[in-house]
Amino acid sequence: MADATATILALLDLEPLEVNIYRGNNRDLGTGRVFGGQVFAQALVAAQRTVDGPRVAHSAHGYFILPGDLAAPIVYFVDRLRDGSSFTTRRVTAIQHGRAIFNLSASFHIDEPGFEHHAQMPDVPDPESLTPELSLIREMAHQIPEQLRPVLTQDRPIDWRPVMPLDQFKPDRRDPVRHTWFRVLGRLPDDPWIHQAVLAYASDYGLLPTALQPHGVPFRAPGMQIASLDHSVWLHRAFRTDEWLLYSMDSPVAAGARGFVRGSIYTRDGQLVASVAQEGLLRMRVPK
Repeated sequence: MADATATILALLDLEPLEVNIYRGNNRDLGTGRVFGGQVFAQALVAAQRTVDGPRVAHSAHGYFILPGDLAAPIVYFVDRLRDGSSFTTRRVTAIQHGRAIFNLSASFHIDEPGFEHHAQMPDVPDPESLTPELSLIREMAHQIPEQLRPVLTQDRPIDWRPVMPLDQFKPDRRDPVRHTWFRVLGRLPDDPWIHQAVLAYASDYGLLPTALQPHGVPFRAPGMQIASLDHSVWLHRAFRTDEWLLYSMDSPVAAGARGFVRGSIYTRDGQLVASVAQEGLLRMRVPK
């Protein structure tokens, strides 16, 4: 567990290069490019590094411009757009090989009281009754292409437990709804920005494939081109990512070679702590 915790913390430990400039390393998840959630989380950390006082992110919106190169570090440039009495606004550009691959706008807010209500958490089984996704993947390791097998079966910093597991290589058709529990293995520091960054990282995992479920097409199918185009996270309340969180996802529409997916993240006691939205490319290339 200590190694798993160190893995996620190392990804978020950006190296300062100059004022407002940071550099981050990559982790291979078997997609052939940098995981979008990693770039999003690192950009959010870079923005947070330039915020004075106890202000935490309440929203972040990003656009994926180019695929990230796993072999090269990513440099993050932060623009300090505004420091107001209640809100702080930052813009971050992620650079590789001299080109922008991602940009993020983030807003940070002081802690203040106000009206409260939230949607009810779905009724799903407890995480302890579910099988970890990594165990399911390792059981079917013989189906995984040999070049991908070491990456997909490697230890993970986050324990994912899907409520209704889906075969990643031969999925059945089902409604575009998905529920999965997750938490970091091991104890994280108490700093709120760490938990926000980890949630931002996790929020991109398995989200877009939800839009493929009605079509019974695996996201690793030959000719399938799938990529996040934009991603937004709203952070409503304090939470810990080393305690169980339920990620509830649904896709109300797919059209024009794009899929739209929404997500709600709840604490175990039913508090809605974050909302997510993403549009992504879903393109099936037909062989000539």
